[in-house]
Amino acid sequence: MAISILPPTPAAPPQFHQDASDSEDEDDRVDLQGDIDMDQDTSESRPAKRARHIVTPGEVVTTDPQWMRGHGTFIPTHSLTSSPAITSTVAGTIAKTNKLLSVRPLRARYTPEIGDLVVGRIVEVQSKRWRVDVAAPLLAALPLSAINLPGGILRRRTAVDELNIRTFFTEGDLLVAEVQSIYQDGGASLHTRSLKYGKLRNGYFMSVTGTGGGGGGVVRSRRQIWTVSTAHGGGDVDIILGVNGYIWIAKHVEPAGEGTDVSITRIEESVSESIYSSQNDEIAASTRREMARLAGCIKALSEGGARVDEDMVMRAYETAVDMQYSEIDAGEGEEGEYLGGERGKAVIAAVIGTGL
Repeated sequence: MAISILPPTPAAPPQFHQDASDSEDEDDRVDLQGDIDMDQDTSESRPAKRARHIVTPGEVVTTDPQWMRGHGTFIPTHSLTSSPAITSTVAGTIAKTNKLLSVRPLRARYTPEIGDLVVGRIVEVQSKRWRVDVAAPLLAALPLSAINLPGGILRRRTAVDELNIRTFFTEGDLLVAEVQSIYQDGGASLHTRSLKYGKLRNGYFMSVTGTGGGGGGVVRSRRQIWTVSTAHGGGDVDIILGVNGYIWIAKHVEPAGEGTDVSITRIEESVSESIYSSQNDEIAASTRREMARLAGCIKALSEGGARVDEDMVMRAYETAVDMQYSEIDAGEGEEGEYLGGERGKAVIAAVIGTGL
């Protein structure tokens, strides 16, 4: 008896019921087989306001030929001759740009772009460059010619510098740098030709979601580095938000050459070997406490699905400080400064209430 193999029957697209509360946004939606919400990342579509539709790998997004496929989608081979079916390749939320459909993944590795400020960790030292982990699919490269060396920015790199390459950065060192260029394979080339870049010390490292994911985390903003005047006598604290999701919170230290009579065009020549020191300074207990509070605010923002930038971090920190003052006035003392659990949820709710 002959056996015939039939092609599988395509599954029917899922049907989603539309709530009456969403009728106001009818003009902002498109018919993508089941009334999939295609709104941009506005305040009404954020996690705290309204749940966003999530597609899974292999799910048909639309069969309407007017749409073009973007990142996170593909058109199956059998659909080239029939009506094109744009299908998702990752699990994420749908985004549209004019007539371009794309799927933003819920979790993804960081994709470097020129001009991004990143925090990285040295993982390998080679003869003329360092290999840096920046949470990207490939390790980034930091050439010896792309850093400031004692003696001036125009000083030639010699064989002696190559022999002493480990005196500048070694395995495990943290640094802040800028993406200078992108290789053809997607790898990034970094540089630290600025006094605000270089080796990191006197601080605390933490990692959250970067711009690779679609559910909050660190985003590109106007300022990625700023100084906070903390409460309770904690002094000034520097915050560096790497676009790749790596964050550095450190005690503020005046940069080299501050207060000295040095021309702005020759400030790099005043750089000494101290900028590559790995010795940490003494940090007061009050400063450590405020650094931990800032780290808790950033972690709460990330876990709450909110964006992490200067404005949101400062709102969360001020809310946490006010919350502690309220507890002290209520006679509860200074205990319970941990921003997890219900306290973290209260901070996020207060921040979102002021306008996420």
